[in-house]
Amino acid sequence: MTSGVTPMIFENREDAGRQLAKRLEHYANRPNVIVLGIPRGGVSVAFEVASALHVPLDVFLSRKLGVPGHGELAFGAISAGDGRYLDDGIIRAAGISPEQIERVTAEVRQELDRRAVLYRGNRPPLQVAGRTVILVDDGIATGASVYAAIQALRQMKPVMLVLAVPVAPPSTCAWLKTQVDEMVCLDMPDPFYAVGAFYRDFAQVEDQEVIDLLQRAEQSDEVSIDLGKVKLAGFLNVPAEAHGLVIFAHGSGSSRNSPRNQSVAHVLQSHGLATLLFDLLTEEEETLDRRSAEFRFNIELLAERLVGVTQWALKQRRTRELPIGYFGASTGAAAALVAAARLPDAVTTVVSRGGRPDLADKSLSQVRASVLLLVGAEDTEVILLNREALHKLRCKDKRLVLIPGATHLFEEPGTMEQVARAATDWFDQYLLTGNSRRTADGVDH
Repeated sequence: MTSGVTPMIFENREDAGRQLAKRLEHYANRPNVIVLGIPRGGVSVAFEVASALHVPLDVFLSRKLGVPGHGELAFGAISAGDGRYLDDGIIRAAGISPEQIERVTAEVRQELDRRAVLYRGNRPPLQVAGRTVILVDDGIATGASVYAAIQALRQMKPVMLVLAVPVAPPSTCAWLKTQVDEMVCLDMPDPFYAVGAFYRDFAQVEDQEVIDLLQRAEQSDEVSIDLGKVKLAGFLNVPAEAHGLVIFAHGSGSSRNSPRNQSVAHVLQSHGLATLLFDLLTEEEETLDRRSAEFRFNIELLAERLVGVTQWALKQRRTRELPIGYFGASTGAAAALVAAARLPDAVTTVVSRGGRPDLADKSLSQVRASVLLLVGAEDTEVILLNREALHKLRCKDKRLVLIPGATHLFEEPGTMEQVARAATDWFDQYLLTGNSRRTADGVDH
């Protein structure tokens, strides 16, 4: 990007990570790919990338070497392993002696070792040799720390090294591009002042947040759900001390890889809720549906699959004790309402995003779970359908909320964040209370 062109502004690191993941989609679901985030801010971006690509996440520790007496000015950087980069020009200009270089290096090395134990505990780092490594940071200014990380990673013999960042100056990108096999940078503004200038929210990332993100990434499992006649693929994430499970039912033409549903799932996970995203159709059925649309409006089939998946979750060690809610989108919302009507003692609440609850038809009056209907304020036709469905619902707690500025797919900036907040608040209020009502009624699940 050249002077005079408006630079990209990211909402926060999560937004930057999701946008970065779209440029890295060709690495999704590859067994030999890993994502390494540079702490601390880079891990928040890397988590979104790894989640979207469905590949493992780890940290790669790299830290600048500060000029004595002027710590904000870097004369080089070191990384995990033996990687070290020294800027001879700054060293000469600042008059830094070899003894000072070694002293600062030893101090920073000690801090890197401390952080390695803090972030990973006793868990060993992910293996780099023979794998494709995507190195992620939240932005690059001079590039010294990233250069040191690249040199250290090269010594670990990956088959391919990709550098991915949301923003960096053109000169730094041109330099670092020669050091890696592929570089992805969403924006290269000129002039470039500071990484934080290109974020609306660039709050400092604390160590605990890095630890939490690594734990969440480690707890996400790919599962195969055997329903007898068919096996459905899914992603199950169970945070430590989870207090509820939200099962997602996607809409027509979508899958467990839906970036919108995944963005909501990440927020729910950060609030201590387990999530299960799965494919309602097999690969063969999806292929046929793309040609004929044979299955996408077959609410009976979709609801039957959702009931089966719910019963599967009730038998799994990690989820069988958790109260269950549904998050449905488009036609998946209708399937969620039908399934909730059939499992009144298992499902406590349903949230619909841009849903077609009208397709649940006669099941609407049988739903006992609390229901939140989220619709884009610009989605006029679907608003009318949701209002009619709201009137037919006979559950005690129900609400229709319009998301300002949103159309049917919630592609407008900030609209999915509003959906995630509203859904989280609803599940926090009704998921556990619904479970306590079932217990009070003497239902043992």
